[in-house]
Amino acid sequence: RPRRALPAQSSPAAATRALRRAAGFVRLALPLCRAHTVEFFTRGLWERLVAPRPDAVLEALRAAGPLARPLAAGSGAAAPPAVKHYSQNYFPFLLCADDDIFSSAFCENSGKLINVHLFALAAKYYSLSSLGVCTPLEDVLEALKGDSEGATGIKPDEFMNNKKSHEVQLMSELVDSIANYCGIKQVIDIGSGKGYLSSFLSMQYNLKVYGIDSSSSNTNGAHERNRKLKKHWRAYQSRGKENLKSQNLENANDRPVEGEINCKTVNEELLSNAYSLQNQNQVIIQDLVPSCGLAEMATLETNAETEADLMTETQSYETKLSEDVLAVLNVLPADAVEDFSSSHYNCGELSEDEKVQRKMTSLNTKARKSSESNLYFPLTSCITAETELSDIITDLEDCMMVGLHTCGDLAANTLRIFTAKPEIRAVCSVGCCYHLLSEQFENQEECHDQVWGFPMCQYLKDKGWCCGRNARMSACLALDRVAVGQMLPTESLFYRAVLQVIIEEIYGVTKSDGHVGKTFSKSSSFIDYVRRSLKKLELDDAKLPDSCIMDYYEKYKHRMNELEAFNMLKVVLAPCIEVLILLDRLCYLKEQENIAWSGLVKLFDPVKSPRCYAVIALKHQSCS
Repeated sequence: RPRRALPAQSSPAAATRALRRAAGFVRLALPLCRAHTVEFFTRGLWERLVAPRPDAVLEALRAAGPLARPLAAGSGAAAPPAVKHYSQNYFPFLLCADDDIFSSAFCENSGKLINVHLFALAAKYYSLSSLGVCTPLEDVLEALKGDSEGATGIKPDEFMNNKKSHEVQLMSELVDSIANYCGIKQVIDIGSGKGYLSSFLSMQYNLKVYGIDSSSSNTNGAHERNRKLKKHWRAYQSRGKENLKSQNLENANDRPVEGEINCKTVNEELLSNAYSLQNQNQVIIQDLVPSCGLAEMATLETNAETEADLMTETQSYETKLSEDVLAVLNVLPADAVEDFSSSHYNCGELSEDEKVQRKMTSLNTKARKSSESNLYFPLTSCITAETELSDIITDLEDCMMVGLHTCGDLAANTLRIFTAKPEIRAVCSVGCCYHLLSEQFENQEECHDQVWGFPMCQYLKDKGWCCGRNARMSACLALDRVAVGQMLPTESLFYRAVLQVIIEEIYGVTKSDGHVGKTFSKSSSFIDYVRRSLKKLELDDAKLPDSCIMDYYEKYKHRMNELEAFNMLKVVLAPCIEVLILLDRLCYLKEQENIAWSGLVKLFDPVKSPRCYAVIALKHQSCS
C-alpha cells in the first residue's frame, strides 16, 4: 500500500525569510537580552535601557502581547482602555503588521525601549506560532500513521513524574510512528540520561534502542533502572487494565490469608520499587502467584536470593494454584498466553492442574520472547559532530536518531551526524540548555577547525550573528508558565543584585567567576544571605556589620519593582531568541540535499515542558 504524503512543509526560502524577520527584531532587543540581572544596579540597566516607568511597563505587558489575558466571559469587570483597545485590535494588527512598524518600539538614537505595547505585540508577532513555520503535531501523526491503530499499553505516568511522563508519552508515540513509516526498528537516543525514553520505546513499542550518554553514572543507573522495569513490566501492564477491578479480583479478595496485602498497595509498591535503586533488597514474585490469588502477592525480603531460589520457594504452592492462576491468566493481555484450543492439545483430556501447567509454561515462554524483542542498550560515550556511530554500535543498521532535551551543542551535533550518515534515515530532536551552546562569533578568536553549536545555517553565518551567553540564558525562561501565573523569583534576584553592589563597593571586586548558587533558599534574612554568599565567594564578612548590610537593603528596596518589570521584559523576549536558535537548525536542514521533509513541531505542553519544540527530518527514500 502506498505511503501517505507527509504534511506540507515550509520551503527553504520561507524558512529563511521567517528567520530574517525574527533576527531583525531580536537585533534591536539584544541590549535587553544581553543584560544580566546581577548587574542591574551596578550598571544602571533600567536607566540605560528602558524609558517608561516600571508600573507602566508591567501594565503594558499585561495589556498586549504574549502575557495579555482576555477577561473571562460574564465576569462583569470593565477592561482598562488600553487592554480593551489592544484586545480588540490585536489580531488584525498582527495580520497586517509590517516589520518596520516594530522598530519604532526602540529609540533610534539611544536604543532605549520607548513603546512597551508595540514591543509586546512584536514579541507575539515573531513567535513560532505567528511566523507560520510550524507543522501541527496532529497533521504529522495522521500522515505517518494513516489508518493504522496506535499501540496500546500502559501510560508512563505509572513510573515517572508528570512532566517526564508527558514528554515520554508524546515523543515515543511520534518516534514509533516515524520508525514505522520509514520501516526501521533501530533507534539511537542521544543524551539518553536516565533512560526513560529509551526504556519506554523498547518495551512499549518493541524498538531496539541504543541510549548513548556521556555520563557513566547515568548509563549505569539507566541499565539498572531498565532491568528492574523489565522485570515488572507485566505487572505495570496488568495494573493499567480496567479488568483488574473485575469480579475475579473481588472474589479473590474475599479469601483471607495470613499476611494479606491489599492489591492496590502492592502494585503501588511495585511501581515505586521497580524504579528506585534504593530498594535493592526487595524482590516481588510476579510470574508465579501464591495461593492468596491475584489480590495478594508475596513480598520476600532477601539480600542474596537468586531467581532460582525464588522458583524453588514457590513450588510448594503449585497444588493450590488451579482456580487462582486461571483468574490471573484471564486478566493478562490477549496475546500473553497461547491458544490451547489448537490441535496440539486436547483440552478435554487434560486435568485442571495440567491445564494450569500448560498455561504457565506458555506464559514463561512468551515472557522470554518478549524480553528478547524488547532491547535497550545503555552506552557511555561523548558525542561530537565527528563521532562515528559504527565505532560505538557494532550492529548499526538503518535507524533514526532521537534526543529528548539534549543539552547545548549536542542537539546541533545530532543534526550534523544525521545529515552526514546515510544509515540514519530520520531524526527527532528536542533541544534545551541554550546557554551551553558554543557560538562562532561570540569571541573574536578564529578557530577554523572547531564545530560550533550556533549558528548552523548559512544565512546567520553570513551575517556573523551572535546572541551572547546572557541572551541564550534568557531563551531558557518559561514565558508560558509566567503567563498562567507562576511567579518569577524577584526577591532572590533582588538579593543577588544588591549583593553585587556590596561586593563592588566594599570589596572592590568587579569581576568574579564565583557563584553563590542556591544560597537564597537556605537563608533566613537578607543579612544571612549576604554573609553566606560572602563566605562562599571567599570574602571576609567580618569587616561588614549588620547595620551596613541593612543600609544597602533599605537603599534599593523601593526599586524592586524595576527589577520585576525588567525581568518580565526578558521573559517576553525569551521565545524570540528561541525562534532564532530553532529556525537556524531548521534552515540548516533545508540546506541539505538529501532531506525529503523537515519541520518544527510543537510536541509538548509548554507549561508542563517549556522546551517543547521538536526538530524533525526524514531523508529521501527513507520510507520506500
